Amino acid sequence: RRPARRGAGGCGVSGALARAAPALLTLSALAVLWEAGVRLGGVAPDILPAPSVVLATLITDWPVLGPSLAVTLTITFLALAAAIVGGVGLALLLDSARWLERGLLPIAIILQVTPIVAIAPILLVWLEPSTAVLVCAFLVAFFPILSNTAMGLAATAPPLLELFRLYGASRWQTLWRLRLPAALPAFLGGLRIAGGLALIGAVVGELAAGAAGQGSGLAFRISEAGYRANVPRMFAALLLISLAGLAIHGATRAISRLALRRWREGAAGD
Repeated sequence: RRPARRGAGGCGVSGALARAAPALLTLSALAVLWEAGVRLGGVAPDILPAPSVVLATLITDWPVLGPSLAVTLTITFLALAAAIVGGVGLALLLDSARWLERGLLPIAIILQVTPIVAIAPILLVWLEPSTAVLVCAFLVAFFPILSNTAMGLAATAPPLLELFRLYGASRWQTLWRLRLPAALPAFLGGLRIAGGLALIGAVVGELAAGAAGQGSGLAFRISEAGYRANVPRMFAALLLISLAGLAIHGATRAISRLALRRWREGAAGD
């Protein structure tokens, strides 16, 4: 069974391209329709630029947009890393003491349900603009990691817990060998959600920071282009944000597939 499964999923690059083909075809068709509609309708680029104009602007304005993309991605990945450390750590802490869960979980929920656009101006009063943007991205990415990891830890099969107790496993051994592996699928699901949310939080934080954000992120470039009525640059920056989101989603999905495959193979080997 195992060789057959490896052969079915081991197509590598060709398999990934085959899975992405429908999405690529759909996006290409939409781009062609967009281009044709703009050209046939005589729509001015200042109203709705054609995809060809957006791509040309992306190339010509890359000296400005490229560094801004690097800044936004840096904030996104730093926030995501902090969310992973904080979310998993707090989930383990809440799991170790139920009174902590009853006391701290409502605070985490309040932070999650409060719109980040309402929190960002307050953070800008308390923190440096760059730090405030990072905290915004962290806050929106934190809760999916926390909730999914806590859910995975709580979903460990009771018969397996009883079996570990029967064999005299310590609490640490039970956590390391049973509960954390059992929570891995839920954690990876939270990671896929948090990756996109971290990018959204970074963009919202940059928009709230405005000129105080030192004018370096893609969101600021969008606002700047809007003030100057440079609509093609706005679309070019938005395209970079969309591509970054797709890349983050694809990376977290690949990590999830790889980790779960190795985890299942390791469990089968045991």
